[in-house]
Amino acid sequence: MTGLAIDDAAWASAWRRRSPADKLLLSGGLVVGALVLPAWPGSVLVALTAVVLALGPARVPALTFGRAIRLPLAFITIGALTAVVQVGDGIGWAPDAATRAGELVGHALAGSAAVLLLATTTPMSDLLPALQRLRVPDAVIEVASVTYRLLFVLLTSLTTIREAQTARMGHSTVRRSYRSSGVLAAAVLTRSWDRARRLQDGLAGRGMETGLRVLPETLPSSRRFEALTVAGLAALVTVGVLA
Repeated sequence: MTGLAIDDAAWASAWRRRSPADKLLLSGGLVVGALVLPAWPGSVLVALTAVVLALGPARVPALTFGRAIRLPLAFITIGALTAVVQVGDGIGWAPDAATRAGELVGHALAGSAAVLLLATTTPMSDLLPALQRLRVPDAVIEVASVTYRLLFVLLTSLTTIREAQTARMGHSTVRRSYRSSGVLAAAVLTRSWDRARRLQDGLAGRGMETGLRVLPETLPSSRRFEALTVAGLAALVTVGVLA
């Protein structure tokens, strides 16, 4: 257990042993479909496909998937509301507000579901080497790798400090809880900054100018999975365009 629900789901997924390239093909195709197909029925079909694949063959817990999509859904809803407000003589809804909001929510929600399908089935330790083989710039991969590692430092500090505060009655009243939350945020930020600085100094002292080299696990691609992915995406495009 890593402490991150999405990461734990990815390690426990039934698709954990599948090649990251296969899952990138599937999720990338679904994201493109969510962007270019009409919101109805194209984006709806893309979102349903991503959810069904995640909860079905990939065996991602429904509770984890539902919690993971809550935050993107909140941003999408706020974005849709602000996009259909019209400011003129007064504030009101745009004439085609319902259509525009529906299209925006449909495209964004389908794309988010497709990305979550990849995130909940592929650990970062598999995804980063795959991105490196796809010629993604080393600087981008290095930043993503360091950020991923520091997340666990942040979580560990957060848990440790909160447990200490709770043991000292730091959350026994609302007023104490507010004060403890402020102290907790400041302490975690300071510790994270210090750990990041020490990590940078350590890597620089060792001459790590090209990143930390590791031996990635090789997971072969499945021709059958790739063929089914291409056929499924072609069917989605056909139905989304012709329906």
